[in-house]
Amino acid sequence: MIGPRESVSGAHFAFTDRWGGVSAAPHAELNLGGAVGDDPGAVRANRELAAKSLGVDPDRVVWMNQVHGADAVVVDAPWGDRPVPEVDAIVTARRGLALAVLTADCVPVLLADPVAGVVAAAHAGRPGMIAGIVPAAVRAMAGLGADPARIVARTGPAVCGRCYEVPEAMRAEVAAVESAAYAETSWGTPAVDVAAGVHAQLERLGVRDRERSPVCTRESADHFSYRRDRATGRLAGYVWLD
Repeated sequence: MIGPRESVSGAHFAFTDRWGGVSAAPHAELNLGGAVGDDPGAVRANRELAAKSLGVDPDRVVWMNQVHGADAVVVDAPWGDRPVPEVDAIVTARRGLALAVLTADCVPVLLADPVAGVVAAAHAGRPGMIAGIVPAAVRAMAGLGADPARIVARTGPAVCGRCYEVPEAMRAEVAAVESAAYAETSWGTPAVDVAAGVHAQLERLGVRDRERSPVCTRESADHFSYRRDRATGRLAGYVWLD
């Protein structure tokens, strides 16, 4: 099921939850990830269901082979028969081409400059956030004429800082790169708030129009969470231009 879709001057943003698809447990129901052990036919059906519910051509959606890195690429068409590259951000100035990012606790980052006609989708997990995937996506957008001051940024459901427990040494490593990500769990142990780190980076880049989903995937039974369930499906965030 697609959550509330937001439109800003011809740019569209949408995030899914786990319901309304055809996958069986443990990927029930709307799993959109093709590398989690689900039946490939079910994944294809789910991707078609999601795209059609958005009014998007399923054959005009670009996916990534996400690797928790900091590489962003510009695209102008689906991959077709070409290998899907190992990247964590895709950027386009092609109208009608939808960009998709898969998550199950990491932060899905959707960006759009409706004036320049440029959009981006980025996958910001803890490693990617500290490696700089979000600045890389904004730089790639700027290379196509986007202005950070005009960029609209939306981050979707992700594990929150109250739930993302990590060893103290890991929290210190992350905080040394991005202090805004320093957090503590609700039970008093070291944690990381990746979404807070992403929004701090966007602010420094000059992106002022930002909104963060209040949904924590680990706490929400309506969303997939790798930290909670391990064997599970993947949510998607979509961004595109009219």
